[in-house]
Amino acid sequence: MAMGLRLGVCLGLVLGQVVGAAEKTRPLFPYTKPTLIAHRGASAYAPEHTLPAYQLALEQGADFVEPDLQITRDGVLVCLHDLTLERTTDVEEKFPNRSREVKGKKVWPVVDFTLKEIKTLDAGSWKGPKYAGTRVPTFQEMIDLVRGKAGIIPETKSLETYAAQGFDMGKLMMDLLKRNGLDQPGADSKTPVIVQSFSLESLKKLKGEQSCKLPLVFLFGRPEGLDTTAGLKKLQETVDGIAPNKAVVLANPKIIQMAKDLGMSVTVWTCKEGQTGKFPTVREEMRHLLEAGVDAIFTDNPDQFPKR
Repeated sequence: MAMGLRLGVCLGLVLGQVVGAAEKTRPLFPYTKPTLIAHRGASAYAPEHTLPAYQLALEQGADFVEPDLQITRDGVLVCLHDLTLERTTDVEEKFPNRSREVKGKKVWPVVDFTLKEIKTLDAGSWKGPKYAGTRVPTFQEMIDLVRGKAGIIPETKSLETYAAQGFDMGKLMMDLLKRNGLDQPGADSKTPVIVQSFSLESLKKLKGEQSCKLPLVFLFGRPEGLDTTAGLKKLQETVDGIAPNKAVVLANPKIIQMAKDLGMSVTVWTCKEGQTGKFPTVREEMRHLLEAGVDAIFTDNPDQFPKR
């Protein structure tokens, strides 16, 4: 009897540890499995935010593809990370006299150009001659390519700047998603949509004014009190998950379980070759983060996501 009791206790402890480990790594809404998000597409290998980068991300097994959004002068959503065009296109050569000066530097804001003008720009040569002539895609073009093959996780960008120009990016985004039948959770099981932003106010506005029912994820780069239960509870009123910089999670892994205890998923950004800190490879870095319990990872290297 005593031996049986001891065996039962030991078995219970082991099972408890197994269950505890499973709970720690169990993905939370809006994810259903450890999730690979292609950051700006497969941006380690193809020019970021172009159709070739999105296509390659699909081929490399991305669960979600990320488009950052900007707005043209004629109110069209395009996929581009920067508020300005000069880093990833030849705008300086094509439109040398259309720059603005900001803090002593010449810049070419997206909002100063029509879609027709932007479509004349080369958005691929900077990544290599094989991508010469690649164009900046519209958000609609991105949806057309990715739909049915992966989820879409758009990031709203530079909201205050566009608001000053009379544009409501959240409304433009939701209107376009609605036209594509993607504005409701579960509308297309093969193309789930999650909305992300560094602006909590914009996410609140989406949830309120735009009646957005899609999952919302809040991005942040520094803890600033958000790595506490009290800080996370405030976020919980608006968002379904948090997306801290990976450095936040590596410095304080307890934030993962704190968020999960509140029912919030944890996404981290951004894992890429050459920026892996103490880890020998980007694959090892991502494996460590997944084992620690994160639900999803943004990566420039989708092909290096650990096997599932």
